[in-house]
Amino acid sequence: MTLTSTDNLEEAIACTCPDRLVRAVRAEVRRGLDWQQAADDVARALRANMPEPAEILPVLLRQGDPAGYQSHLLYTEPDGTFSISAMVWLPGQETMIHDHVAWCVTGVLQGNEYEEIFALADDGRALRLAARNMNPPGTVSGFAPPGDIHRVRNTGDSVAISMHIYGADISRLGNSIRREYTLPVHREL
Repeated sequence: MTLTSTDNLEEAIACTCPDRLVRAVRAEVRRGLDWQQAADDVARALRANMPEPAEILPVLLRQGDPAGYQSHLLYTEPDGTFSISAMVWLPGQETMIHDHVAWCVTGVLQGNEYEEIFALADDGRALRLAARNMNPPGTVSGFAPPGDIHRVRNTGDSVAISMHIYGADISRLGNSIRREYTLPVHREL
């Protein structure tokens, strides 16, 4: 169990990560596969062990924050090989366009998340919209650099909650983002 706190709470609130999920992810990570294979295998482990939002976050943290989407660290493997967090999104909240420091697996637990996937274009001077995905509850996906440039937003009218598993120690790094992109975007698919 890891403790997390938010600015509007005076004391830390306990978040939990189910042991069954930690064990399943650990087993896949220890196989030592390349990043894309690890992401694919961890995605299968998350699909088989998907928790309910109430299992991982207390009610206060499931409500969201008008200041921006919230990331709550649930677990970091002691050797730093993976981290598990939950993100809570109010309607309209979104990430910047970004990529990651390592492989990443996401699973939508509640609500709908809209994802845009981008590829570098014009010799790295622009981005091209490569795909759009509407991810309802139960959707799990895994990806790895390169090819992991995306933006995620809650386009629904209720709170969305998702689980994120990273192939890095985000308790040490602060987050999983390697780079934020402010390049022009070509919208054609």
